[in-house]
Amino acid sequence: MFYVIDASYYVFRAWFSMPDDMRDHDGNAVNALYGFTRFLGDFLEHTRPEYLAVAFDTALETCFRNEIYPDYKANRDPAPEELKQQFDRCREVTRALGCRDYASPRFEADDIIGTLVTRMREQGMRSTILSRDKDLLQLLDAGDAMWDFTGGKRTHYKDVASRFGVTAEQMVDYLALAGDSVDNIPGVPGVGPKTAAALLEHFGDLDSLYARLDEVAAVNVRGAAKLGARLDAHREHALISRKLTRIARDVPLESGREHVRRQAPDMDALHALFDRADFGSSLRRQAERIAG
Repeated sequence: MFYVIDASYYVFRAWFSMPDDMRDHDGNAVNALYGFTRFLGDFLEHTRPEYLAVAFDTALETCFRNEIYPDYKANRDPAPEELKQQFDRCREVTRALGCRDYASPRFEADDIIGTLVTRMREQGMRSTILSRDKDLLQLLDAGDAMWDFTGGKRTHYKDVASRFGVTAEQMVDYLALAGDSVDNIPGVPGVGPKTAAALLEHFGDLDSLYARLDEVAAVNVRGAAKLGARLDAHREHALISRKLTRIARDVPLESGREHVRRQAPDMDALHALFDRADFGSSLRRQAERIAG
């Protein structure tokens, strides 16, 4: 099994859940760093993965999606400077714990994850994605899963349909129709998750839907009589949204089993990082157990 971690989710979760008065001796915030390090240590100690990668986001303002749609994620406030400073330190801890980290100035962590999952699948390996981001469900195939490690919930490939009313293969078109307010993806106004699921159950995919708009009135959804006209009027929004929601699987990066095989922790590097962050003995003891 190949494990790949959506680092941003766990860094942000730590930022919001750990006390914001956690500081190192220079006064720098270390709450997200501590929480992320605790999460990663818990995962490594619990799971003992042989193959693992951790994907970080560094393309928040330079992503190729901003070229397609300048308002992509424009509704989000910039990350506080105290949080930005901790991302680099989280990457340092990741490497010191023996895990391969990835980031790109042009592609998001989702695209890195998509590329790694695809390439490992080509090598006969199934994947578990550590996240709770529904966008990533489009990457699942039989035998794969998404695991919210801290929440204790796994979503397997077969579970996607029961949760969302669409298959993993339909998630891109589902998000393109319903939009995503978190990422400022427009979708089609007036088409929510239930309507999107019903349309895809009837037509199969977005292209078939737009090729057969005259059949929309027969779909059992509220406002079906006028829905075809609305879909037609917002066709461009739907097609742009699909480009935004589709995760890239061709990021240029080193991959393969030899690149993501977990290494032994570098205890000297970890102690230096923990000393600089003024972390106590708990994380050190955990790192020693992982190394042992």
